[in-house]
Amino acid sequence: MTKSKTVNESEPVVIKKYANRRLYNTETSSYITLDLLSQMTREGREFVVVDAKTGEDITHNVLTQIIMEEEQRGKNMLPVNFLRQLISMYGDSMQSMVPQYLESSMDAFRKNQQQFQEAMKGAFGGGPLADIAKRNMQMFEAATSAFGNGVPGATPPATPSAEGSKDEEINDLKAQLAALNAKIDKLS
Repeated sequence: MTKSKTVNESEPVVIKKYANRRLYNTETSSYITLDLLSQMTREGREFVVVDAKTGEDITHNVLTQIIMEEEQRGKNMLPVNFLRQLISMYGDSMQSMVPQYLESSMDAFRKNQQQFQEAMKGAFGGGPLADIAKRNMQMFEAATSAFGNGVPGATPPATPSAEGSKDEEINDLKAQLAALNAKIDKLS
């Protein structure tokens, strides 16, 4: 008995990139754009981009190109200080650990985002996740205020009475970062 595969379980779609910079989706037998690849990524669809002439996997380059185009459109997500720190890590003895650390951090962020969304649904219904929603919102506000100058549209918390709890929240975030670093050290 064969089990049908879901989108996330299926084999990655092969995208061929030609010398004229056109992208060809081998699954649909059609030319596509970087915008469509971006949409596929958001939908969780796996794909691999190969150079049509050499067969070399150039997925990393194409994904980086998508990020660059998003940033140029004014959808800046990467603060300047983060980019500088990232660039400074190239050639550093810790360079090999950065990808794993960033991937782990992004996974943790995604999980927190999902918990937050579930908590918000529960919060509006008065469910048991209301406390999680409140805590996540406080942590989000603390992170936003900590990055305030580097993130367009970021604003500090509206009430000055939150100053004491802001320090607590920042300490909590630092503790979470230390815990992630410890996990990475164990994996190494």
